[in-house]
Amino acid sequence: MSGSIRVIVQPPSSTGGRRVRVDGKILGLAHNVADVAEFLRRAGLEIDPAEVAGAPWVDWRGAGPECWGPETSS
Repeated sequence: MSGSIRVIVQPPSSTGGRRVRVDGKILGLAHNVADVAEFLRRAGLEIDPAEVAGAPWVDWRGAGPECWGPETSS
């Protein structure tokens, strides 16, 4: 994976889910790590969902990959 790619997973929204951006472009609203991996796949960045949480080029803002909204813990 290129070190020049910047993936940002925004903080959980008040209604659940997290907005995902790649190089400033919004890819969608993810509700779990598998959603993030799917958005990245559609953008041409192949990654195993099990590797998304620990990928050094993914910036988890506001909370880690285990938090997706105020009512969930996964």
